[in-house]
Amino acid sequence: MLRRRQPTLTVVFENVHDPHNVSAVIRSCDAVGVFEAHGIYHSGEHLPSLGEKSSASARKWVDLHVHDSVDACYAQLRAQGMTILTTHMSSNAVSLHDLDLTQPVALVFGNEHSGVSEEALSKADGNFLIPQVGVIQSLNISVACAVSLYEAFRQRTVAGMYDRLQMTEDRFASVLKQWYSK
Repeated sequence: MLRRRQPTLTVVFENVHDPHNVSAVIRSCDAVGVFEAHGIYHSGEHLPSLGEKSSASARKWVDLHVHDSVDACYAQLRAQGMTILTTHMSSNAVSLHDLDLTQPVALVFGNEHSGVSEEALSKADGNFLIPQVGVIQSLNISVACAVSLYEAFRQRTVAGMYDRLQMTEDRFASVLKQWYSK
């Protein structure tokens, strides 16, 4: 499993309140080999308490970083060479299917009530939407994340990215040692 982890693919969720949504996002990350995920909690918000059952222990295998600002999160992602893309319905949004998700990328999802903040949107490198034909033009955050991650999984599988190690051998050995201790 570790050999297939994708350190150049990550998810960011902003002020997501429902612990079941956060847990579902982390499970989806683990399912497609995301190495780490990021939560942004600002304006007095906090990461909800996650139960072992609801997260199916996936959080043991996905490193979760919590940031208190958009700037702190985005700075860390940019230092890793990530392009930051928010999910938001706007005139400049491109289809999820038109993105090249084989490149280092962070996909940003907003909370259940108001989506991504204006700050997260304005400081991102781009914006995408998930194509839909129904009357309701939004998905639950955990579903939107899973759909997006599985498009990245599809593209990265076609590109052979799961067939080759995506981190240095030294980092692999270090993480493997950590995983054995869990």
